[in-house]
Amino acid sequence: MKYVLFLVGISLLIGIEIARVYFIMPFPGSQEENTIELAYFLDQYIFLFRIAGILLIAYPTYFFLTKSKSTIKWTAIMLLVFWVMTAYAFNFKFLADKMFYQPENKILLTADKNKVSVKKLVLGIVINGQAKAYPIEIIGYHHQVRDTVGGEQVMVTYCTVCRSGRVFKPEVDGQLENFRLVGMDHFNAMFEDSRTKSWWRQASGEAIAGPLKGKKLAEIPSEQMTLAAWLERYPESFILQPDVKFTDQYTDLVGYDDGTIEGSLEGRDSLSWQKKSWVVGVSLGLFAKAYDWNELKEKRIINDDVAGTPLLVVLENDTASFHVWNRILNSDTLNFIVSDSLKTFFDTKTKSVWNWQGTCIEGQFKNSSLTPIQSYQEFWHSWKTFHPNTTQYLKE
Repeated sequence: MKYVLFLVGISLLIGIEIARVYFIMPFPGSQEENTIELAYFLDQYIFLFRIAGILLIAYPTYFFLTKSKSTIKWTAIMLLVFWVMTAYAFNFKFLADKMFYQPENKILLTADKNKVSVKKLVLGIVINGQAKAYPIEIIGYHHQVRDTVGGEQVMVTYCTVCRSGRVFKPEVDGQLENFRLVGMDHFNAMFEDSRTKSWWRQASGEAIAGPLKGKKLAEIPSEQMTLAAWLERYPESFILQPDVKFTDQYTDLVGYDDGTIEGSLEGRDSLSWQKKSWVVGVSLGLFAKAYDWNELKEKRIINDDVAGTPLLVVLENDTASFHVWNRILNSDTLNFIVSDSLKTFFDTKTKSVWNWQGTCIEGQFKNSSLTPIQSYQEFWHSWKTFHPNTTQYLKE
């Protein structure tokens, strides 16, 4: 009986440590099913399993170490050492917040002092007239960066496995909240708030487990483009600089911006509509639509509509900066085509000329600007998972 109790107890102690992390990290098969409730249960009540396991092995361990033959004694010792090593690894090595740390030296500089290449992709936000840009290869490692923009607290997030950038107001029920990276669900980063220990999905800002399940963080509008394109719009912008302490970690993401990075989790599928294909996603109310990046790169301009809203999807000359705008201006629904030079585009109704900032620079609508629509560049597997109602824009 002592042998059975020991084996059951030690198996429980080892298995529960592995299971708690397995369901919230990208181990083979762990991210495919809807296991978030199980994962949350294991995380919140693991102490009970640990107590049960220790109680099961307590007397057998004492007996094996003091009264058993050396073979049994050393077998028990090796199993106990293996348990300790497993517990250490899965609590101090494999947990998300032990692998990805927040920047310790958060430095933002203006363009004249900036050290980040202007070819790099950034996630940019503007609040109360202040603009700030956060390079993706920096926030992609950290997963989140807390900052203040225009006097307001912001939580800038990025999940490299989903290629999803989002900016949130870090408030829950009117209270500022701190979040830590806890793992992932369906390959999307999850954060845990410090007050209720609820788990929040990065792609939507929604709490998906815990006491606050169903609540959502308020999203702050953001744009993704090259730093050069961003500075053309906001020359006074501040730019987040690399934290020298994490130079090696940033190096691991070199090539992520243009999709040349290797690896099944973060690498790009060059074909269309594959799991790791790039899409531009738009969500309006209950409706969502995805635009294939390869087709956008070929056409440069797509006139379409989502949920009755006429919209324009464009890709700039750098073939990296994209925008989505509402095509309605002064009650007119406009259609656009790109110019032969690819440096501008024009509407077919008045032949007015527009720049890549969505502003008319020549013609009847001069100085008018198109209204931006929130959009995202994302891996197709991520967009369709978190927007199951999405449709695909297919070649005409």
